[in-house]
Formats: sequence, C-alpha cells, structure tokens
Amino acid sequence: MILTKEQQAILNGEKGETLAKVMETVVRYGELFGAEKLVPVTSKYNHLVTSFGLKMMTPVFDLMQQLIDAGVMSEQKFSVDPRPVDKNVPTNLLQKIVFDVAMYSKQDFYDGQLKALGLMDEKAYTCACYLDQVGNKPQKGEVLSWAESSAVVYANSVLGARCNRNSGIIDIMGSIVGYVPYFGLLTDEGRKATWIIEIKTSKKPEAQLLGSAIGMKVMEDVPYIKGLDKWLGNELNDAACSFLKDFGAATASNGAVGLYHIDGLTPEAVELGESLIAEGAKTYVIDDAELQRVYDSYPVIWKNKDASPKLCFMGCPHMSLEQLKSWTARVEDALREAGNKKIIVPTVFTSAPAVIEEFKKTEYAARLEATGVIVSYICPLMYMNNPLCKSMPVITSSNKLRTYTTARYYTDEEILIKITKGDK
Repeated sequence: MILTKEQQAILNGEKGETLAKVMETVVRYGELFGAEKLVPVTSKYNHLVTSFGLKMMTPVFDLMQQLIDAGVMSEQKFSVDPRPVDKNVPTNLLQKIVFDVAMYSKQDFYDGQLKALGLMDEKAYTCACYLDQVGNKPQKGEVLSWAESSAVVYANSVLGARCNRNSGIIDIMGSIVGYVPYFGLLTDEGRKATWIIEIKTSKKPEAQLLGSAIGMKVMEDVPYIKGLDKWLGNELNDAACSFLKDFGAATASNGAVGLYHIDGLTPEAVELGESLIAEGAKTYVIDDAELQRVYDSYPVIWKNKDASPKLCFMGCPHMSLEQLKSWTARVEDALREAGNKKIIVPTVFTSAPAVIEEFKKTEYAARLEATGVIVSYICPLMYMNNPLCKSMPVITSSNKLRTYTTARYYTDEEILIKITKGDK
C-alpha cells in the first residue's frame, strides 16, 4: 500500500505507539481487500456499532481503555447503536436478573468509555443515526468510517455517501486516524450494479419483505432496482425515506448489501441512471408470487408454532418520526374497527431518543400511549438475546429482527390485526 508522508509518519510511531498500532490495523485491513491507498474520512461524525455492555466483550473494553489511557480520541464525535435495556419494556424478574447480572452488567462502564472516546451526546444511541433529529446525516460524496449494516446501506444508497461495511472496531480505528482504505464501495467501480431488479408487483410491496427477497438473491452485490419509484414516487420525502430505511436494513441483514440504486429516486441513480449498471448484470424479477414465496420460506422457530404472541416489537431499525405518527393513527383506526380500546398484545415501538423527544411534543404521543403501546429507545435485537426472552413468542414486521432472533415475521397489516384484534 502506498502511504502519504503523514500516514507513514503515524505508522512509524511519530505520533505515539498507540496511534501507530491503530494505523497498522487500518493498513492491514486495507491490504486484505487489495486497497492501494488510504483516503481521508470527510464526514463530520462517525457511527459506532458496539454499544452493548456484554461481559463477553471484555477484549473490546480492554482495547477501548488502552485508547483512552493513551489519550487517543476519535477525530470525529460519533453516534452509537441503541442501548440494550429499558425498564419500561416488559420484563419479568428472572429476565431482569439475566439482563442486569449475566448479560449487560458492564453497560454503565462501557457508556463511560464511549463518552471518553467521543460520543456525540446522551441522545446519540440509535441504529438510525441519519434521522434529522439525531443529527448524524452525511452529505453526498462524503467518505465515512461507519459500522452498523442498516446505517451503512442507508448512507450509501439514500444519501449518496461512501462507506464500506466495516466492523465495530475497524470503524473507530478509521475515525481515530482519520483515514480509511480505498476499496469496494468507496470506488466508482465498486458502486456499479451487477444486478437489475425488476419490480412487477400489483401493489406497493412491504419494505422489509422486498428487501429480504433482494438481499437473499444478490447477497453482497449492488442491485439497480427498476419499478419501485412507481410506488415511492421520485422524491426522497419522509415517507419514501422511512420505506427505504426498513427496505435497506432487510437487504443488509438477509444478504450483505451495502449499496443499492433505485431508478429515478436515489441520488446516484437520478444523476447517472442506467450507466450505473455493469456489463453482464443479471436480472431478478419480483412479482406478487415471488414475494409470497419468500414470505412462505421463513422458518417459525417457536417451540409452539401455534402459540399466541406475548410481545410485539416494531422498529428494527429505529422508527422515524413520520412512522411513529402514522402508526399511531393506524393503531387507533384498527382498535376502533376491532371495538377495543387497548392493544391485545404488549407492543413496543422503538426509536432514537432524539426522535422520541420530538414525538412527545406532538399530540400523537398521548394518543399512542392511550392505546397501550410503549415507546422505547432500546435495541430489540439485544433484548431478544436474553435466553429467557428468546423463548417467548415474539412478533415483528422487521426482517432484521426475524433473521437474528426467534421473533416471527408478519407484514404490517398482519401485525395490526394481531395487536388490536388478537387471534380471533
């Protein structure tokens, strides 16, 4: 790898032994993927994925402490993935003991480390850091050193920033030295689409179901999607961005997609059109039957497949302000239709602390509370990692949560019926 004089000086230890080790890690990471150089990180903020005080993460805590003790700070302030627990989310005594003693006993300690390293603020715990209320929204063309698969794919695709799918350690290292290896999705060639996806559904497809289908088909490749603008329009408004947030998360978790282009909608597709499609690109047609096939392929891993749900999670990734408002109205309407005043299944809507703060200023907050729905800042995935929680019949419309836990996937409409009418 060819380094600049400044980069070589850091590697040689001229700015300290610790910074030299960090640079060495970044260089070796780049060499592994064939990068010939490093490029500056140009975004204002970083996003870190490791936010969980799990005992098994002791090597991470030790590494962080070495950085802190050496006085090495991130060049950027950063947001970080959601906290794993919230006392407002339903837990029984045994589940709470497992959370507090066996799983997240190091949470307060780790929170302190994150603050010392450069955490943006107390409200910066979210997987959807790019939401306006959070304030970590990079610009088109900016180079990032981020982790978190759903955040990376959103930044690349919807915002037109440039970032590879980094690990939770590599991202902080890139942020500390201010450089990342130039390969993959940072390059023009790496952003070319090798798949053409043709959407031929009779109605607007479910975001997470469509993302799941595409992710499982293309895996880590870049898809160019035609026909989705028919349902989303040609403007990246709140509704379209909320759809793409959930869609992208499913492509990244059910596959390994770090970037997609949507004809007529996402910034690079609007600017460059079909010139983004690489020669020899394969085609995948998605119609109603294909989406049904994908839906039917999901395994149900509950001990009792016919069990009534005990808990529902919505918001993986975290819900936007627009989604919290729209879902408030949907839940109210569904309850009126069912003749019920409160939801039947305990339900948690998760969102970023800053978004929740803004939501509470609106009339919708009291209306949603009246339905019995809980709003929380937690990561539902980390909640479900509790062995006593994973044994529960939990439902969700998040394909990310379905993929990584025992939660059972239902469409948004099916979720509404489940939580407002029950199984009748």
